[in-house]
Amino acid sequence: MAAQHLQAMDLTSLRAVLAELRPQLVPSRFEKAQQADGQTIHLGFRTLERRLWIELSWLAEAPRLLEIPAPPKLGDGSTLAQQLQHGLSGLALTGLRQEGWERLVELEFAPRPGEPPQRSLVLELMGRHSNLFLLDQDRRVVAVARQVRESQSRLRPISTGDIYVPPPPMGGRGPSRTESFEHWKGELQLLPLPLKRALPSAYQGVSPALARHLVEGLADDLLNQPAQELSGASWQQLWQRWQQWLEALEEERFGFRLDEDGGYCCWADASSNAPSTSLNAQLASYHHSRLQARTFNQRQQALKQRLERALERERQQQQHQQGLLDQVENSDGLQEQADTLLCQANPSRDTISEAQKLYKKARRLRRSVAAITPRLAQHQQQIEQLEGSLTFLELIQLEYQWNPQSGLQQLQALEEDSERLWQRQLGNRKERRRQQGDPTPLTLSSPRGLTIQVGRNHRQNEWISLQQARKGDLWFHAQECPGSHVVLKSSVAPAEDSDLQAAASLAAHFSRARGNRQVAVVMTPCEQLQRIPGAGPGTVRHRGGEVLWANPESADALLRGEPLSLNGDLEP
Repeated sequence: MAAQHLQAMDLTSLRAVLAELRPQLVPSRFEKAQQADGQTIHLGFRTLERRLWIELSWLAEAPRLLEIPAPPKLGDGSTLAQQLQHGLSGLALTGLRQEGWERLVELEFAPRPGEPPQRSLVLELMGRHSNLFLLDQDRRVVAVARQVRESQSRLRPISTGDIYVPPPPMGGRGPSRTESFEHWKGELQLLPLPLKRALPSAYQGVSPALARHLVEGLADDLLNQPAQELSGASWQQLWQRWQQWLEALEEERFGFRLDEDGGYCCWADASSNAPSTSLNAQLASYHHSRLQARTFNQRQQALKQRLERALERERQQQQHQQGLLDQVENSDGLQEQADTLLCQANPSRDTISEAQKLYKKARRLRRSVAAITPRLAQHQQQIEQLEGSLTFLELIQLEYQWNPQSGLQQLQALEEDSERLWQRQLGNRKERRRQQGDPTPLTLSSPRGLTIQVGRNHRQNEWISLQQARKGDLWFHAQECPGSHVVLKSSVAPAEDSDLQAAASLAAHFSRARGNRQVAVVMTPCEQLQRIPGAGPGTVRHRGGEVLWANPESADALLRGEPLSLNGDLEP
């Protein structure tokens, strides 16, 4: 799954957030600080009407200040959270300031509104240089999210105990509505640069996203054209958009909309309607969904690489053991060589010694069969388990696209499942299972209302096939292919062809063969399943069974809650 584009919060979106947040938040009483992760702090405030939470993040890819829904209780024991809790306790938020064109926000705290601030919280939203500072009334740093040493920055090293120094001023001019068209045009033409570089070089507060929105609906590829080569009409259109942006900032006319590039725009011209929902809420949802997708991709890729490395190791070890087993076939040849040596008319002492060595080596090779054979079986079981885990990972990736929350839960379950796979010792297994609780397989209904359970990891496979199955239930699995166990609860009522087709289609869909038009699926009563001793969870063998043919695409209708149509897929 390709990572979604994540647009960083620029000056325009920051001003939009503050314009909406300031009347709701100032003044308010500070109540709670907790650290969500290594780059994010949540602060809780109490106003006269409600409790309100804001998120402050210095994450390099997505520095932000946003109002958020009440978060789960976590991270209040971190050092930074404790420092903020202690430093801001009993104080009220009396100011929320952002000055000029810097992406820098200062939250001022005082005992009561109207009194001088005793603490200040400064959030710098500047890409990889983003940071958070707690200052005392003398502007001295009491706590900092990220210490900046001299080795990291010669211009502005800053750490606890230092007097706070603002970041160096940005280059370029501050935009102004009083500036004339000719002067503005001349500033952009000073250097031989394409427009997308001339805009942020000449003027502060211009981000790549803003430059893109300024030329929306204008000439194609305008941003990549040299500023000196723009036509008169293009200059006039761009100037009009520039003035609309400055007017929106001055009048605090903001609104949220997504653009075609996966980013967003927060300023609106005079003809735009007022937003129907909170801009903060929409921005928070935007960041949450994209950061969650990024986290999912990172975890998914890390688990995939680990599984692939483990699979490669198991295959190499299997090949090594197979090589040792192949040498056993040479034992007969060794014995024949020894027989030939001893059949000589007058064998010497050295000849007899050589023959004895050959006999000994042949016997050792034959004895090794008893040790090598179970090792080969164990490696094969591990390979099948790892291949199954990789298949589950592919299916989880698809599930995330239509249900992110479920996809994350299944990924976490597979991560835990994989950890147990890599553990050679099985001690305390019952305790681990007790702490994890019952698995949550995918549960669907067949066209006639029978329950169908689909395992989406090894533990869920074992749970539905061996622990929860009852006499009369039917088990489905793609033949000779890694994938999910599917159990049709036909112990409740007799299954008909439509029920069998639904279960077989799901087994084909949730397998490595899901890209084929027709997949062979094994169907057998659950009472015919047996756990393989010593194998990992979800590894079973069965007696008998019937092979059905199923179309994986037929499962799409069932997953969407639509009726299935019989099309002859069940013919053996």
